[in-house]
Formats: sequence, structure tokens, C-alpha cells
Amino acid sequence: MTVHRPTSATPPGRGRHDIHAVRGTAADEELAMLAKALGHPARVRIVRLLAHADTCRCGEIVDELPLAQPTVSQHIKVLKEAGIIRGEVDGTCICYHIEPQARRRMMTLLGGLWSQD
Repeated sequence: MTVHRPTSATPPGRGRHDIHAVRGTAADEELAMLAKALGHPARVRIVRLLAHADTCRCGEIVDELPLAQPTVSQHIKVLKEAGIIRGEVDGTCICYHIEPQARRRMMTLLGGLWSQD
């Protein structure tokens, strides 16, 4: 049986399942990449906002944070590049969502960090 070991350059939820190995170099690199993307309180807050809403427009995110719109956009860009969130064009707005596979993969990797198996 061949196990696909994702590289840190491949964001979660992009062309692979979230059941891959939770140990080893590739898993460690993937978890570190995701942790780095969440490594700022504003990005954690954005993810938390999106986790509690089905969708959220950029302006709504800006309204919830004590940051300028360009700063929020930069934080959103980091989260998108990591594959944690995705944006969909809705008319003249972009609606952001948590990437479900990324959420599951992060939970799996974090669980593997503590498991004894």
C-alpha cells in the first residue's frame, strides 16, 4: 500500500484526502505550515469568525477587527494561500468560507501530535 505524503507546499483540501499520515516529516511540515498561517491573532480571529458563520464578506470581517482593510486583506491572503479558507465571488463582493477539508486535516494533524499510536 502506498501512502501519499503531502508536501508543505500543498495546502490542505487541495486534491488530497485528510486521512494521510499524521506522523513523519511530511506531516510535521504540513502542521508547521498550517500553524504558521494561524500564527497571528488577527488570522485566528478571522478563522473563528468564519467558523461561526456559513459565509462572511470581507467588509464584515473588517468590521469585526480593529485593523485597516488592507491589513485584513493581507491576513486573508495568508489564510487562502495555506488553504484554510477560500473566497467566492458574489457580485461585487467576495464571500469567505472555511475550507472543510482543511479543518478536518488540521484536527487530524493536531490529534496525531498527542496520540500514542
